[in-house]
Amino acid sequence: MGRKRCVGGDGSKMAAGCCGVKKQKLSSSPPSGSAGPGGGGAGSHCGGAAAAGGEPGALPPPGGPRLNGIGGLAGGAAGCALSPPLPPSCGGGPAGLSPPASSLLASPGSGGPGCRKMVVSAEMCCFCFDVLYCHLYGYQPPRSPRFTNDPYPLFVTWKIGRDKRLRGCIGTFSAMNLHSGLREYTLTSALKDSRFPPMTRDELPRLFCSVSLLTNFEDVCDYMDWEVGVHGIRIEFINEKGSKRTATYLPEVAKEQGWDHIQTIDSLLRKGGYKAPITNEFRKTIKLTRYRSEKMTMSYTEYLAHRQHHHFQNGIGHPLPPYNHYS
Repeated sequence: MGRKRCVGGDGSKMAAGCCGVKKQKLSSSPPSGSAGPGGGGAGSHCGGAAAAGGEPGALPPPGGPRLNGIGGLAGGAAGCALSPPLPPSCGGGPAGLSPPASSLLASPGSGGPGCRKMVVSAEMCCFCFDVLYCHLYGYQPPRSPRFTNDPYPLFVTWKIGRDKRLRGCIGTFSAMNLHSGLREYTLTSALKDSRFPPMTRDELPRLFCSVSLLTNFEDVCDYMDWEVGVHGIRIEFINEKGSKRTATYLPEVAKEQGWDHIQTIDSLLRKGGYKAPITNEFRKTIKLTRYRSEKMTMSYTEYLAHRQHHHFQNGIGHPLPPYNHYS
């Protein structure tokens, strides 16, 4: 984009951002195994701004302060450690765009010679559905899955209905091993997103699950140095009371909302609790970190079909959901 880029980070753990928002009106793919900073799973959801002291009524997951996904950071953690630069994508669109799960069930992310395979896979969405199904029906938790257990910052997003309304979204910027991270944030996003009631069995047939793995964190000097639909952004700023706040959107949010750079930044500032008039001079004081994600989305119907074919190979420790009950 022709702007000066400052790449760096302090290596500290940071809790995370947002995968989506309720509709609002405004006036105005990485190397396998690369990840953000290591450490525990401090949680964050896509809700309103959180006060510096934490989010009323929220149950903080172990490992760090709870964070408001599109609002402020509870506690003001510092920036992300950075991953290696992103290589050119192979056989697909920009990072952060979700391919249909059905097209990637057999060999997700396969490309031509020399192309890197995607790390995210439909099996990860299946595993999230397994975890939620077992919890809601009182079965033993599913066994450890076969996909990689490498550490990544991650988000689990639930949407519901034909219009895919947001139903829950919580994740972490602290890299977690995928097996335990997906188990934790599957249930946290489904049951403890403070904007929604806990999920119920009756909602299962209408659910869509998305898994996002966050990668390639880069601190940039210019708050405009990111691309809508390609980069997620995390901003850090000092509010009018002198407190440090952060807010973040995953890569798809700005594009889904139809926002440009300024609208996205201003939305994050407002959701982060900044109440003063927003000037261009103030925007220039923002510290911005951009990142990318690999995202996979699967519907409950696709989950049922996939589990019907792979039930025994995958060692699922619970009965398959009955088709007739959910038809």
